[in-house]
Amino acid sequence: MHLDFLGTLTRTHMCGDLRPGHDGQEVVLMGWVNRRRDHGNLIFLDLRDRSGITQIVLDKELSGPAHTKAEAARPEYVVAVKGKVRARGEGLTNPKMDTGDIEVLATDLLLLNDARTPPFSPAEDAIVNEEVRLKYRYLDLRRADMQHNFALRSKVAMAIRNYLVCEGFLEIETPFMTRSTPEGARDYLVPSRVHPGHFYALPQSPQIFKQILMISGFDRYFQIARCFRDEDLRADRQPEFTQIDLETTFPQQANIFRIVEGFLTAAFATAGVTLSSPFVQMTYDDAIRRYGIDKPDMRLPEILDFSDVLTPDLREALNIEQELPVLGFSIPNADEMSGTQRKAMIGEVRAILGASGLDYLDSVRLKASERFLDLGDLLSQKFREQYHEFIKTAPHGSLDDNLLVAVITPKFATPAEINGDRTWIWKKVGALRLELARKFADKHRLFDKTGTQNDYKFLWVTDFPMYEWNEEHRTWDAAHHPFTSPHEDDITSGRLVSDKGAVRALAYDIVLNGTELGSGSIRIHRKEVQAEIFRSLGMTDEEAKARFGFFLDALEYGTPPHGGIALGLDRIVMILAGAQSLREVIAFPKTAKAIDLMVDAPTLVSDGQLRDLSLKTVVRT
Repeated sequence: MHLDFLGTLTRTHMCGDLRPGHDGQEVVLMGWVNRRRDHGNLIFLDLRDRSGITQIVLDKELSGPAHTKAEAARPEYVVAVKGKVRARGEGLTNPKMDTGDIEVLATDLLLLNDARTPPFSPAEDAIVNEEVRLKYRYLDLRRADMQHNFALRSKVAMAIRNYLVCEGFLEIETPFMTRSTPEGARDYLVPSRVHPGHFYALPQSPQIFKQILMISGFDRYFQIARCFRDEDLRADRQPEFTQIDLETTFPQQANIFRIVEGFLTAAFATAGVTLSSPFVQMTYDDAIRRYGIDKPDMRLPEILDFSDVLTPDLREALNIEQELPVLGFSIPNADEMSGTQRKAMIGEVRAILGASGLDYLDSVRLKASERFLDLGDLLSQKFREQYHEFIKTAPHGSLDDNLLVAVITPKFATPAEINGDRTWIWKKVGALRLELARKFADKHRLFDKTGTQNDYKFLWVTDFPMYEWNEEHRTWDAAHHPFTSPHEDDITSGRLVSDKGAVRALAYDIVLNGTELGSGSIRIHRKEVQAEIFRSLGMTDEEAKARFGFFLDALEYGTPPHGGIALGLDRIVMILAGAQSLREVIAFPKTAKAIDLMVDAPTLVSDGQLRDLSLKTVVRT
């Protein structure tokens, strides 16, 4: 088959741009053959580029040579078309296509490149085998959904960048090759050829560098930064990812919140979503007691506390521990089930609760007992009152919705704390709430998109614990990175030393629909406070000097108060695109085993390369 050269031919329009207003215009289009339909003297090609599809008509009577070439064309051939736009006849329009009111009558066709039969067609809406998609990623990215995702990603990133520049932020790049510092996950290490036995690390975040930029007087910094973490993968995690990273001097939390809400509003506007600010704020303690988790999904009714409803006599009769909380929650429109289905559902709940000491209190059976009828009615009333308030802002639901209610009780001898955590019951109930919400999502439909801002429930969670108790090592560990500042009164009161469990961090998370979009904090800007934090984590002054000496030195040269935040760009785009995985919004992602199937990485390297780096490999036994 003879292939044509492009020569001096220049494209005049994108395929998806043509409309009835272009009727009669001469155009030049270029792209891929999406589909081909041969009707003898007429051949129809659907020509595709990133903007969309236009139908090309090749009439043997009007353009014989072009028609002959079209007979050889197949899906994914690269072609150029010269022709005239014309309106489709009555009854021939295609409302499913943006260009469905017109077509292009071709006068010339160039076959610029052929194509093997692909393992799947980019014209398909969905491809089941994800490994095949990742291996042939260049074909997968041609699909309309993927083109949309990356056009959206570009718009979101540009909107964020423009907003921050207008707010006086400077975009400054920080190094990819730096030193290894502990940040909670394993580092990706880069061996140095020049310094045998020494390694750089790829940054898990630009944390220390952005703080040094504040010490350097840049006042406001941001970058859309690539970060790397060697950790186990899942649907919303990749070994390399992109975050919106910013830092500012002399901040109050409210200032940072305003800036983040501003650029998120700009970003969501690119997808046609209008957000209202300020966002809801709640403390970590409130989040745990109202939702059982530090990243609440407010699209669902919150947890209710029935501890005061259960009198000592009722607790005794129902085998409930006297001093521990009795909690409950409801799932709207999920209560229509048979007796067998209800029994199976209760069995599932008890299996999730396991041997924790918690149990499911069957409110239906309560109402069937004269002794507990009043309690059953009271519980139902409280659930109904809560739901009537909830649906005022819920995107779905009505007063007639049937509520599936779950009341969880601690049995006699249930422990008040596990591994030093006195909120474990709230967390267990919170996890059950989310599990049942996912199970009955097709019934309550609270996760369905409505196209309004009610689809997006943002909130700030503040005042996180500064430390977490490590039962295995019997030590207090930093709940955040060790540069997070405690509350000032926790420093001045001495709680930093005397009562670590009560110390609150000046840390905050931005949460959307139960997903943590980002975390930030006000940083430590005084050397003696930073040294005390390191000591409180069991790090000697010598260890701190060895790991962070350059940063501790910098703190001695007039460090201003500063703080910042980092948000995951990939997650924001994933949510806006309605995607189920980060792999749908990252151009060249890794699998769950951290493999790039397209380029077949990671790979072995030659013995010569290893010798240059003074390395050798050994088989782990």
